[in-house]
Amino acid sequence: MRGLAAGLGSTDNVSSPTFTLSKVYEAGKLQIHHFDFYRLGQAGIMADELAEVLGAPHIVTVVEWGDVVQHVLPAERLTIRISLTPEGDRQLHFRAPSSLAYIVEAMQS
Repeated sequence: MRGLAAGLGSTDNVSSPTFTLSKVYEAGKLQIHHFDFYRLGQAGIMADELAEVLGAPHIVTVVEWGDVVQHVLPAERLTIRISLTPEGDRQLHFRAPSSLAYIVEAMQS
């Protein structure tokens, strides 16, 4: 998340919203809405808050541990799964529909 925020030009102090569930960061003309649903058993009102920001052209929405809000997330989305290698490094796995393939290609170049 810190790398994404920095890459978008944010100078905000980025930290995990695990206990607050969401945080907003400023990044020039964009806002980054960061949701972390790790401790959430049911989506409840947080699903409504998430739905309000999805699709807004000036908002980049990041969702961690999103299983509980799958019904709210758009079908056309970039999914990044992070796993650890046997050496302890992080490996990123990208999944995107063809309409968003340009994002993955730009990240790999």
